[in-house]
Amino acid sequence: MKIKSVRARVFQWKGKTVPPQGNFCSNAMDLVYSKTESMSTFRFHSWTVVEIETDDGIIGIGNVALAPKIAKAIIDEYLAPLVIGQDPWDYEYLWQRMYRATHAWGRKGVTMAAISAVDLAIWDILGKSVNKPVFKLLGGRTKEKIPCYYSKLYRTDLKEMQDEAQKFLDQGFKAFKMRFGYGPAHLQHGVQENLKSVEAIREVIGYDTDLMLECYMGWNLEYAKRMLPKLAKYEPRWLEEPVIADDIDGYAELNAMNIIPISGGEHEFSLYGFKQLLDKKAVSVVQYDTNRVGGITAAHKINALCEAHSVPVIPHAGQMHNYHLTMSTLASPMAEYFPIFDVEVGNELFWYIFDGEPIAENGFLQLRDDVPGLGLSIKTEYLDQFDIIE
Repeated sequence: MKIKSVRARVFQWKGKTVPPQGNFCSNAMDLVYSKTESMSTFRFHSWTVVEIETDDGIIGIGNVALAPKIAKAIIDEYLAPLVIGQDPWDYEYLWQRMYRATHAWGRKGVTMAAISAVDLAIWDILGKSVNKPVFKLLGGRTKEKIPCYYSKLYRTDLKEMQDEAQKFLDQGFKAFKMRFGYGPAHLQHGVQENLKSVEAIREVIGYDTDLMLECYMGWNLEYAKRMLPKLAKYEPRWLEEPVIADDIDGYAELNAMNIIPISGGEHEFSLYGFKQLLDKKAVSVVQYDTNRVGGITAAHKINALCEAHSVPVIPHAGQMHNYHLTMSTLASPMAEYFPIFDVEVGNELFWYIFDGEPIAENGFLQLRDDVPGLGLSIKTEYLDQFDIIE
């Protein structure tokens, strides 16, 4: 079996959207002067889909959401020539070819995401070629089903947040993640608004459920150090990405305070980067995304590294490429879950592009043993709602 072709297409959403409110989540741009609130225009309404076909007709599907047009160009120009004509079962060899050939300019960010998409498609091929789901190739089922946490709860009107939390509490979820809407630029008013939002959610879900708090890199070290003691009484399971991803020492200092576990890794892109985070004890929870860190070939290694450090892995954003890794390792106790919503920020697009994504029931996800590969196909229902760039 040889790889015959690599096709990368950008799916650009042109259908109905729901504009997100300003301050729905703090972010790294909050500290930069601007005449407009940065998150009010935050969108990623396109996705790159990679289809790799073998000479015996198997088609594997991968995807990348970061900078889709740039990712497509990297795949077309640099990565496809490295894998065409090769045996997909030589996946480690192919991964190293892609990683080392682009290393001088692609070690982190969009190039690693592009490599991830190709690697995902290769693993999809491997599963389909032996009629096994990918998680069976990675070690098999380590859980009867995957616990998951509800991960929307953007900062909006507090009553709207409470109603949303109640709706999904009633559906059986036992863990929730909410976003802070304010950071250092909003001064003491923002501090109070952040505390009010946490209190409002705890009023609904109580203290027998997990609550996770996300900053999306919108704070800085000084602000986070002031906030941790104020948040401790709400018993959060973790505080996510309180500072920018490059401030590893800042993560380590906050984690060492031992007030609230610090999580991160959504914006880390390599095995070596996670080694640095773990060596410095910078995070208590690792949150890589398989379609950013180099695909399944790399993520499988990161899982082993985290297991050796007794640090849990709870991948970013859910989605099938992460669920197969979560199912197949004891290092990963649960998964993130974005439910089906109208297209807003962009996390929702996965539901509109792909068929096969599992729907949570009573706070759990299930992967089927009888669906080979990643279990995804291109959804036809919404194709007319996309501009597709070949």
